[in-house]
Amino acid sequence: MLLTETLLDTFLITRKESETICAPLEIEDYVVQPVEYVSPPKWHLGHTTWFFEEFLLKPYLKGYKVFDREFSYVFNSYYETVGKRVVRADRGNLSRPSVQKVYAYRQYVTNAIKLLLDKVKDEKMHQLLEIGIHHEKQHQELLVTDIKYILGNNPLLPAYTDSIKEHREESHRQDWISMDPGIYEIGHDQDSFCFDNEQARHRVYLQAYEISNKLVTNREYLEFINGGGYSSFELWHAEGWDWVCKNEISSPLYWHTIDGEWFNYTLEGLQEISGDTPITHLSYFEAFAFAQWKGYRLPTEFEWEAAQEYFPWGYRWEWTESAYLPYPGYRKEEGALGEYNGKFMINQKVLRGGSFATPDNHTRFTYRNFFHPHLRWQYTGLRLAK
Repeated sequence: MLLTETLLDTFLITRKESETICAPLEIEDYVVQPVEYVSPPKWHLGHTTWFFEEFLLKPYLKGYKVFDREFSYVFNSYYETVGKRVVRADRGNLSRPSVQKVYAYRQYVTNAIKLLLDKVKDEKMHQLLEIGIHHEKQHQELLVTDIKYILGNNPLLPAYTDSIKEHREESHRQDWISMDPGIYEIGHDQDSFCFDNEQARHRVYLQAYEISNKLVTNREYLEFINGGGYSSFELWHAEGWDWVCKNEISSPLYWHTIDGEWFNYTLEGLQEISGDTPITHLSYFEAFAFAQWKGYRLPTEFEWEAAQEYFPWGYRWEWTESAYLPYPGYRKEEGALGEYNGKFMINQKVLRGGSFATPDNHTRFTYRNFFHPHLRWQYTGLRLAK
C-alpha cells in the first residue's frame, strides 16, 4: 500500500497524464465512436473522473456536492449496482456535455480528492483510491488505442503526433527456452498493488514445454499471408473461419497495400511496414491460425508466467491459449467493485505482457488482460510455444 503523500502524487500525475494523451487531439476528435467497443476520448475523461466521485467522494467526503447529477448516467460504464447508464454504443452521440465542461469536471473532482486526502485517514479509502488510480491507467491505455482506431478509420489517416515510437524491435536472436515438467506457483504474492483476478496464488502442474524468447515479427507474418494463411480454412477454429469470411479479413488491422507494397497506419501516420518489429493488432483467431501454420501453438497463461523471467516482455499484449477464468480461491469484492473483473470471466481469452500504450508502473508479470477472440484494436501479438 502506498503512503498517503506518494498516493496523492501518483494520483495527480495520473490525472495529468490522461489529459496529456488527449493534448494532440482536435476538438472534433473527442466525440467520435467508430464502433461499439471504442469509446470517445471525452467519455474516457469523464468516466475516470466519475469513478473517483462515485466510489470515494460521495461515501467519504462529508458534505460533498456532486458536480452534475446527470453525470452518473452519462459516465457509468457497466456498474449495475450504481444504476442506469447510457448504452455503450451511444457514447458517441454525447455531443453534450461539452469537452470544456468535462475538463471542468475533472478539475473539480481532482481538487475534491486532494481535500479528501487531507481530511480523511482511512485505510479502506486509500485502497479504493489506489484502485481508482490503476483504473485510470487502464483507461489511458484504452485512450491511446481508441484514439488510434478513431484516426486510423478516418479516410485521411491523419497522424496523432510525429514524435512517438510505437514499434520497438527485439534485437536478440530467436531461441527456444526449455521448461522442465513440474509444479509452478502462479499468481500475485507481493505487497504491491494487483487486481483481484491475479489472486489467489496457487500451484499448477505443467508438462515439459518450450517457449520462444522472441515475439513473432511482421516479416514472419507476411510469410503467413503470402503462404495463403487467410484462405486455408484448416488452420482456423470454425468460429475464426466464420469471422474471416464474414468480415473479409485478409491482413492485420491497419495494414494496407499500395502499389503492391505493404503499409500500416501508425500514430505517426501511414508508414512502410518494418519486417523486424513484432506483429501487432491481431485477433486471437489470427494468432491461433498463424501458430497452426508454423506447426506450433500458443502458450497457456501459466506457461507464459512460469517462463517470464527468461525473455523480455512488455512490447505487446500476447494472446495465450487460456480461457479467462477465476483462479482457485478467487474472491469477488463486495458491492459495485465486485463487478470490476469477475462478471467478465466467460468467452474471453487471457493476454499477458503489456504494450507501448501501457502506462508506466501499471503492468506486471501476473497481470491478466482479457478480450474476446475477435478483437484486435489493442497492441496484441504472440509468441510461440511447443
